[in-house]
Amino acid sequence: MAKTQVSIDTNIYNIKAKDESILKTYGLTEQVVREISKLKGEPDWILDIRLKGLKLFYELENPTWGPDLSMLHIEEIATYVKPNSNMERSWEDIPDEIKNTFDRLGIPEAEKKSLAGVGAQFDSEMVYHNLEEELKSKGVIYCNFDEAIFKYPELFKKYFMKAVPINDHKYIALHYALFSGGSFIYIPKGVKLDMPLQSYFRLNAPGAGQFEHTLIIVEDDASLEFIEGCSAPGYNDLNLHAGCVELFVGKNAYLRFSTIENWSRNMLNLNTKKCIVDAHGKIEWITGSFGSKISMLYPLSILNGEGATCEYTGISFAGKGQNLDTGLKVVLNAPKTNLFVDSKSISKDGGICTFRSNVDVMKNAHKANLALSCESLMLDSESKSDTIPFNDIRVDDITFSHEATIGKISDEMIFYLMSRGLDEEEAKALIVRGFAEPISKSFPVEYAVEMNRLINLELEGTIG
Repeated sequence: MAKTQVSIDTNIYNIKAKDESILKTYGLTEQVVREISKLKGEPDWILDIRLKGLKLFYELENPTWGPDLSMLHIEEIATYVKPNSNMERSWEDIPDEIKNTFDRLGIPEAEKKSLAGVGAQFDSEMVYHNLEEELKSKGVIYCNFDEAIFKYPELFKKYFMKAVPINDHKYIALHYALFSGGSFIYIPKGVKLDMPLQSYFRLNAPGAGQFEHTLIIVEDDASLEFIEGCSAPGYNDLNLHAGCVELFVGKNAYLRFSTIENWSRNMLNLNTKKCIVDAHGKIEWITGSFGSKISMLYPLSILNGEGATCEYTGISFAGKGQNLDTGLKVVLNAPKTNLFVDSKSISKDGGICTFRSNVDVMKNAHKANLALSCESLMLDSESKSDTIPFNDIRVDDITFSHEATIGKISDEMIFYLMSRGLDEEEAKALIVRGFAEPISKSFPVEYAVEMNRLINLELEGTIG
C-alpha cells in the first residue's frame, strides 16, 4: 500500500471504528468500474459515464502548477468500500460500530438541536438519511444521491454533470468513474428553509478513497443553508478524497454552503465544487480547511444572471507536513454582479498555505462590484504562505479592490500579552483566535465552536 508518515493523535476525530466492510475493490480498471455499477444496479447510461471517466483519467495529466501528486498510485487505493450497513431512516437501525462513531462525533445530537435533516456517509455509501415530515409535504427532496437516480430520473438528468463536466480535470474524471454516495437536494420554488440540512462524510477504512457526489437545486425565490462535515482517522496508508459538488441557485434564490473539512494528515483532498447562479440569486461559501496532507480545492461560481452575488469566506490552517492549496474561481457573466471575498490562512511548523483566486469579468458584466481580501498569518520562520491572484477583466465600468497581507506574529504583541500574565503559548493562541474570529462568526454557532476546537487542536499539534 502507499505509505505516508503521519502523527497519530487521540483527539475526537481520530476515532477508528473496526473495519467491518463487506466489500473492497482496489485500483481503477474497467472490471472495477463495471463491478461497482453492477452492485448498484445502475442503468446503462450511468455505466457509460463511468467508463468515459475511466478513459479520461488515464489520458489527462496531473496539474503542474500546484502541490506534487506523484505519491498517489490509484492501483493501491481501495476505490470502493461497502460498509456492513444498508441505508437507514432510523438512527437506531444502524450497526452499533458505525452508529457509535457518528454518536461520538455529535451528529445525532446536532440533528436534534439545529438541523431540519441530516445524512451520514461511512466510507463509500450513505448509511443514514432523514428529513422532517413538514419539509417533505412542501416538496423538499433530501435523499441519498444514488437513490435519486432511480426515484427522480427526470430532475436528476436535468442537472447532473451540468455544472461540472467530466473532462474538467484528471480527478473529476476519476470521480465520475467511481462516484458513490453523497446527497441529492431539491428545494422547490418559493420554499425557504428556516433550519439547515447537513451531510457528514466519514472515511474510516485505511488506504481507501471516497468519491461522494452532492447535487443541490434551489429553485427561484427559495433558500437553503447546507452544512457539510468531513473527517477521517489517521493511518499510515495514503487515503484519497475526490468528491464533487454541483449547485444550482435560481432567480432571487439563496444558498449558503458551509464546510468544515478535518481530514487526517494521510489524506489527499482533491475535491471539486461548482455553482451556477441566476439573476439576483446568491451563493455564499463558508469554508474551514483543516487536516489533510494535501488539499487542492477552488470552488467555482458562475454568475449568469443580472445582480447575482458570490460571497466567499474561508480559513485554512496548515501545520507540519501539510500543503493546503485552496482558493476560488468566479466568472461574472452578467451586469451588476457581485463578488466579495474574505480569506484567511494560518501556517505553523513548516506548513504551506496557498490561496489562489481566478476571477473572470466578462464583456457583459457592466457595473460589477468586486472586493477581495486575503490575510495570511505565519507562526514561525519555517512556514510558507502565498497569495496568487489572476484577474481577467474585459470591461472597464466596474468597481474592483484586492487587498492581500502576509505577516508573522509580532514580538511586541506577544511581549505585551505576556506582560499581562499570559505565557508565550497562550499569547500566540489568543492572537490566532482573534485573527480567525471573523471567519468563525460566519458559521452556525455549533460549527463555530467546532472550528475553534480545531484551531486549538492545531495549535497544540494534536491533529493527525
